[in-house]
Parts: sequence; structure tokens; C-alpha cells
Amino acid sequence: MKLYFQTFLKVLLGMLEKPMWMLLIISLCVMSLVYVHPVLWDLPVAVVDQDNTVASRSLVRELDATAKVELHSYDNLATARQDMIMRDLFAIIIVPQDFERNLLQGKNITVPVFGDGTNRIASGQIQQELSKAYQQILADYNTKILTANGYTPEQASILIAPIQSETVGMYNPGVSFAAIALPGLLVMLLQHTLLIACVRVSIAVRSTPKGKPPLAVYLGALSALLPIWLFLSTVFFALWPWVLGYRQEAPMYELWLLTFPFLLGVLGLGKLVTECLRSVEMIYLTLAFVTTPVFYMSGTIWPLQAMPDWVRFIASALPSTWATKAIAGINQMDLPFSSVQNDIIMMLVLGIIYTLLGVFIGMLRDGELRRITHSLRRMFRRKNKAR
Repeated sequence: MKLYFQTFLKVLLGMLEKPMWMLLIISLCVMSLVYVHPVLWDLPVAVVDQDNTVASRSLVRELDATAKVELHSYDNLATARQDMIMRDLFAIIIVPQDFERNLLQGKNITVPVFGDGTNRIASGQIQQELSKAYQQILADYNTKILTANGYTPEQASILIAPIQSETVGMYNPGVSFAAIALPGLLVMLLQHTLLIACVRVSIAVRSTPKGKPPLAVYLGALSALLPIWLFLSTVFFALWPWVLGYRQEAPMYELWLLTFPFLLGVLGLGKLVTECLRSVEMIYLTLAFVTTPVFYMSGTIWPLQAMPDWVRFIASALPSTWATKAIAGINQMDLPFSSVQNDIIMMLVLGIIYTLLGVFIGMLRDGELRRITHSLRRMFRRKNKAR
């Protein structure tokens, strides 16, 4: 036990003296600059009004009144397309000729919208605002027609829209994009950096002149990583949501109770990686190669339910997938802690499985498994001779 605590303190003090892990917080600050504005505002959109009537100008005013769209008038489509190619515009809206006449005659109207398909978030926001403007102008004109025929404004409103839909954005008020992307990204940062630290510590402990260290030394060195990464998880999941202004519901002790099993699962994965790839260079290259795919498989960018079964199987074998789901559940959806118990169990089970696999591979590579097998055979032979 004394050897364990000596190693624990030595490694912990060494990491505090050379706090390279603080680069994570600096990296987080730089990444967060992107989300200073949590939602999209004033997206530049071109409008080419080929009708130039009261109805077309009304549609343009409705669009320009929204906070998410900033309209720029163009005389022709060619100039607007050139500006879109230069990335000065996200979309081009063309109000066709005879827009007002067809509207009053009840004919179908097509309003072409050329959107930048390479930016789906911006295009989706513009399409949503355009749809609202269409509905508003159509409701205004239908109301005028009905009131002219003797209906009251209340009756006209019921006839035009007998069913009103209301979409309530739960768990992410204001639809902050930081609240969508950052939780999964922060889990990945914790997992990736802890894997690197775990591998470095494991190789450093093994490379001592005394040869293979005792188990107490190995456990003490790895345990020293946990306080540092628990502190980082506090900054990531408690402080940073408050800084960026997105929803954060879970008390600190619940976040620690959730993060601790996740870190244990990552340490188990680190043991397996260390035994499979004993070269530091190979480990760094492998981790750099797999980090981005693992992030995409966590369910942050694309729903797990939409992935092929074999991809979901790989994703379920990663501690980060369960941690991302659980942290979003208790920290943003305000779920009770009991609802994420299965996620915690899975992270611990994965940690145990990875540790056992790492130990088995290590014994196989060091020849210990062969020696154990020979010892067992000798023991059985002696028993048989004794009989």
C-alpha cells in the first residue's frame, strides 16, 4: 500500500509541475469562440423580385423582418449566383413574375430558392424562415378575401388555419448549436487525452531499469491521472455550459459519479491499446487516426438509430458513446440519475473487458501464459503419476 501511495503522489505532483493537460482548457477556449453567438443570425440572402408588386414586396418585408435572415436586393440572377459562388450569400430567392396575380386567383405559385447545399445548417434555417413568410402572406391575403365576403377576422382566422401547430424545443432553449456539438466533443477530448496520458504513464513505468514494476506501482501511476481528469470534467460539464449559456441541470456530484466510471472505462481501453501497440509512435498514430471516426460514431453528429447495425455495434463498444448519452441525459434533459445507471454499468463492464483483454495479450506477448500452461501441465502429470 505504501508503494501505491508513493507512486500516486510522485506521478500526480509530476503532472502538476508540468501541467501539459492545461492545453485542453486552452483548446476548449479557442473552440468556444465559434459559439460566441449560439444561434445563426443575419444570414445573407439575395432576393430577386421579378414581380415588383404589393404582394411581392410584402413577402420581402416579411423575410427581412426575421432576425435570422439579412436580405440583399439584386436586379438579376447572374450577379447573385456569382456572389454565392464567392461565399457572400447562403441562398437566392426569386419572386417570379405574376406572383400577386396568381396569388389572388388562387393558382399554385412556385418561388425558386437556390440554397448553398454545402452548409445544411444555414440552408435549413433560411428554408424555415421562408416557409413562415409564405404562410403569413397567404394568411393575410385569405383574411382580406374572407372579410370582404362578410366574415369576421376571428371566423376568417379559424377557416384559414383550423389547426394550429406549436413546436416546443425541449432540453435546448433557443436551439444553441453549442449545446448540440460540445457535449459529445468534450467527451471525446477527455477520452482521447486520457488514453494518451495512460499510454505514456504505462510505457514510462515499464521502461524503468528495474524491469517489470509491481502491480501497486502500475495502479498508483494510473490512479494519479484520475484527479486531473475529474477536474477537467468539472470544467467541461459544469463550468463551460454556464460560460456559453446553454442548459446545465445536473448537480456536480452526479457529474462526478458519471464521469468516474467513464474514466475507469477509458483506463481499461488504455491498457488494451498499450498491450497491442507497445511503440509510442504507433499508439499516437493510431489514436490520431481513430479519434475522428469515434466522434462521429458517438451519436453527436448523426443519430445512432440511423447508422448501420455493424457501426452501432462498434459504437456500443466505446465508453465515449455511453458517456455522451448519459451526460446529455442528466445535464441537459434533467433526467433522474437512476435513468443512466445502465450507461454507467456498461462503461464499467467495458473497462473490465478491456483490462482483461489487455492483461491476456500482455501475458501472451511476455510468455507468461506459456509458463503458466507448462506449470499446470507439470502439476497434472505429477498428480497422475502419484495415482
